[in-house]
Amino acid sequence: MGMTMTQKILAAHAGLESVTAGQLIEAKLDLVLGNDITSPVAINELEKAGVDKIFDREKIALVMDHFTPNKDIKAAEQVKKVRTFAHKYDVLNYFDVGQMGIEHALLPEQGLVGPGDCVIGADSHTCTYGALGAFSTGVGSTDMAAGMATGKTWFKVPSAIKFVLTGKPQGWVTGKDVILHIIGMIGVDGARYKSMEFTGDGVKHLSMDSRLCIANMAIEAGAKNGIFPVDEVTEEYCKGRFQRTPVVYTADEDAEYDETYTIDLSTLRPTVAFPHLPENTRTVDEIGEKEVKIDQSVIGSCTNGRLEDLRAAAAIFKGRKVAKDVRCIIFPGTQTIYLQAMREGLLEIFIEAGAVVSTPTCGPCLGGHMGILAENEKAVSTTNRNFIGRMGHITSEIYLASPAVAAASAVTGYITDPGALTWRKDVR
Repeated sequence: MGMTMTQKILAAHAGLESVTAGQLIEAKLDLVLGNDITSPVAINELEKAGVDKIFDREKIALVMDHFTPNKDIKAAEQVKKVRTFAHKYDVLNYFDVGQMGIEHALLPEQGLVGPGDCVIGADSHTCTYGALGAFSTGVGSTDMAAGMATGKTWFKVPSAIKFVLTGKPQGWVTGKDVILHIIGMIGVDGARYKSMEFTGDGVKHLSMDSRLCIANMAIEAGAKNGIFPVDEVTEEYCKGRFQRTPVVYTADEDAEYDETYTIDLSTLRPTVAFPHLPENTRTVDEIGEKEVKIDQSVIGSCTNGRLEDLRAAAAIFKGRKVAKDVRCIIFPGTQTIYLQAMREGLLEIFIEAGAVVSTPTCGPCLGGHMGILAENEKAVSTTNRNFIGRMGHITSEIYLASPAVAAASAVTGYITDPGALTWRKDVR
């Protein structure tokens, strides 16, 4: 029986010739990730167990991003605990203010994850790195603690769903629209504990930023991980960046999949997920011109805070203004992205349009800080979750969308098709 990409990576890291769906294995890890919320819990577990070592100072990454720069005393104490731990064990990849970024934008950028890797992180969106041909998945803080101590963890090998992508995205359609379309199609539990494997001729038309976005939101369909094949786009991204030797795995022709879906990317339209689940999707053509009035537009996060995302937003904002009574907050994913956006003049465009640009942080995505919603307020956001109370008050509403849709909506004050906005010269 053939194996999927994910199964081949897991077999290699378990030292086995082959694995099958449902099999329990112990696998070696290439990287263990934690942040300022989850790492303190893991550190506490290590201390309670009397563990006084880590398996490899170069294979642990601690990224302070959720409430950093610290929003209050509790957040400061959390980071202090992680900082002290990192210094004690000389953790090489510790990222704090000045060097920090949103973890799932930062680690690929820094070359800490890449093709063939097996990665766990105490954050559900660790599945992002599947865009690079890695197996990566989120775990709890206790599993993170065990991973830091031993360099190993256990997995139940997932079965898989194949998504055959054909055609080329048109207009403003990007990876965010692709993954929202898929989640709308299969539901938030449609890939529960399965590997979402993306393949087909259409993959070559997806940039690395779009792939990272798609893999990032695999968890929103309940998936164990999402994964893309390694191709020229991957190789170009990893060249001079990835710190280890890439290992390329390809699915066998006779690999077994629970389901196979074929999606023509050329037929997709900008898509929005309505409250309160990512599966509640509608295309912009199905939304009335002034159906959803917004109070806030958020552009950024580990899902859509990359350079391509900021460029798309800037293309919309150039020569236009954010609508009266709309707050537009932009979060570059990392310091490097922030700096490049500044060099390209994107920050100037945002500020002249009436938006505010924040330091890299998860901030408003989880209702942490830097953009909390009040009672009954509505936000269009490029983040990944729109659960009840996710970004603030339990009566607030979140509409998930691409950077282009979020920017166009900020300009009009209503959820708006960016393609329609292009022709509306009367919009301020």
